[in-house]
Amino acid sequence: MAAKIFLDWNKIDTVFLDMDGTLLDLHYDNHFWLEYLPTQYAKKHQISLDNAKDQLKARYGSFKGTLNWYCIDHWSKQLDMDMLALKQETSQRIKVRENVEHFLQFLQQQQKRIILLTNAHPKTIAIKFQHTSIEPYFDKIITSHDIGLAKEQTGFWEKLQQQFDFNKERSLFIDDNLNVLRTAKRYNIGYLLAIHQPDSQQKSINTEEFTAIECFTQLS
Repeated sequence: MAAKIFLDWNKIDTVFLDMDGTLLDLHYDNHFWLEYLPTQYAKKHQISLDNAKDQLKARYGSFKGTLNWYCIDHWSKQLDMDMLALKQETSQRIKVRENVEHFLQFLQQQQKRIILLTNAHPKTIAIKFQHTSIEPYFDKIITSHDIGLAKEQTGFWEKLQQQFDFNKERSLFIDDNLNVLRTAKRYNIGYLLAIHQPDSQQKSINTEEFTAIECFTQLS
């Protein structure tokens, strides 16, 4: 059993939670972008799968870390493909991580503000919520598309603070993306945690300077 991660919950009012790779298994997204979409792209253009993967990898690299990278409408236009329909076709792979709901219930019992803070596009969020039961736990759902910047971009937290009142010293933020966590660290968010294994089908990641959660029971 993973060791407990001590947090003084009396000093935390707001809990910001990422979605993909944090609350949900990143396997769905990795499979979609790295396997399923290239397969459909290869069929559309009548090219090999390897060629499709190379072409898409180059396109991905152009937008990684920006709001467009996370925008389903952007990719529908870029690739001339119905991304929403393709995501629905693979939606059976959407899975909530183990003990996430137990943790969300714990936060409610502790009377914390529970905020979903995600880079995902609202249309993608809707698909995820169709296949999970976590939506009712959130006091507020904030997507970077509402803010106008991806979470890893400079200025994200400043703009968030303008739109949503919170005390950064009394906030916990959990995310699987180290660049996102570093942006939060620069803004002096009080408590930061990473995720040990965002994709259940892949190896654990090196979370470097951040303490990582192996199982959400470590926090409750």
